[in-house]
Amino acid sequence: MNRAIPFVLITALLAGCAEDEKPAPIRPVLYTQVQQQNEQILGRFAGNIEARVQSTLGFRVGGRVARRLVDAGAEVKAGTTLATLDPTDQQNALRASEGDQARAEAQWINAQANARRQQELFDRGVGAKANLEQAQTELSNARSNREQAEAATRQARDRLDYGTLKSDFDAVVTAWHVEAGQVVGAGQEVVTLARPDVREAVFDLPVELADGLDDQVQFNVASQLDPSIATRGRLRELAPRADAATRTRRARLTLEETPPGLRLGTAVAISLTRAQKPRSLLPAAAVQEVDGQSRVWVIDTQAKTVHPRTVQVVGREGEQISVEGLAAGDKVVSAGLSELKDGQQIRIDEGVAP
Repeated sequence: MNRAIPFVLITALLAGCAEDEKPAPIRPVLYTQVQQQNEQILGRFAGNIEARVQSTLGFRVGGRVARRLVDAGAEVKAGTTLATLDPTDQQNALRASEGDQARAEAQWINAQANARRQQELFDRGVGAKANLEQAQTELSNARSNREQAEAATRQARDRLDYGTLKSDFDAVVTAWHVEAGQVVGAGQEVVTLARPDVREAVFDLPVELADGLDDQVQFNVASQLDPSIATRGRLRELAPRADAATRTRRARLTLEETPPGLRLGTAVAISLTRAQKPRSLLPAAAVQEVDGQSRVWVIDTQAKTVHPRTVQVVGREGEQISVEGLAAGDKVVSAGLSELKDGQQIRIDEGVAP
């Protein structure tokens, strides 16, 4: 009877060891897949595509606008007539100038004939020198009057031509500032033209961000309606003063490329980025603090196990944490971290990834 007691004790001890060595249960896990960020996003702003070269034209003479020959948005070639003034006043002025020129021309012819006659009489010794000098003076005055009348006629003809407003270059009509029938003065703004071949992105930048710009900042420009239409920009001009109301500074970007989809007036989104060391953005619940170190649980998809990995926290954005130390494509457990052990078997069900 006494010999049976040790056997019972040994059997009980072996059973207890077997219970201690029972493998950890297979746990279903939630996970998130790592996507690396190589750029730091500084901000995203709305802007527009505008022409770098714009010109506002006006008539060189005043008058009543008779016709507007093109509409806003129309593409025009150099020399295209855009608008005309009522020519009545300028035509009357031209006719009056032409009449004055004809009269001056007749006086010049008569003065020439008189000067020749007085010269012949003086040469034969029957004419007075005083008469010759007077004839020559009248000839000189007639010449001046004739030249003045010719200049006045040319000026009147030019003023008639100035009543026709033409484009100086191939352009797009962006705005009209007058209507047909309106009376305008010389030099008043009539129409604005833009050259479509040189386009740039224009947007307003907050003062705090504008003051911190450097050569490392990159500008990405994309259409708001179709983000696939995109290009990069280079800062060409930054307004020296901020707008007092909005506390922003107007920025103009030269586009590296000008896709056809980025037409004049296109609404664009401008993103400011800066290159940075690769980092990953994870849910806050996926990062565990142990003994003063941050770690995550990385899933071995082949063996269906998890292993801890130390990471470096570099930033926090609300409920997410930026970390370094992971590779793109890594799967990281995002819930129930406290119940995991190194090498523990897990189960990844379909649809469990957040």
